[in-house]
Amino acid sequence: MTLEILTPEKRIYSGEVYGVQLPGIDGKFEVLNRHAPIVSALGKGNLKVLKDKTTTAHFRIEGGFVEVLNNKATVLVEGATEL
Repeated sequence: MTLEILTPEKRIYSGEVYGVQLPGIDGKFEVLNRHAPIVSALGKGNLKVLKDKTTTAHFRIEGGFVEVLNNKATVLVEGATEL
């Protein structure tokens, strides 16, 4: 699955991933390869990128939205910092 994390200023992350764990407004959820199409609001919290089954990257996000379509997850957030 392709993941892009975008802020209004720049692209924070772009690449192929195994999955991503996101802070939804009602709790955390995970999107894996071949996930069904979805659009969801995100709250402030930690976003975990599962690059493969053993490698991860962590970001602190300020809230926004995620769209999953055609095996691509696009995360649009107000701000993000890598942890």
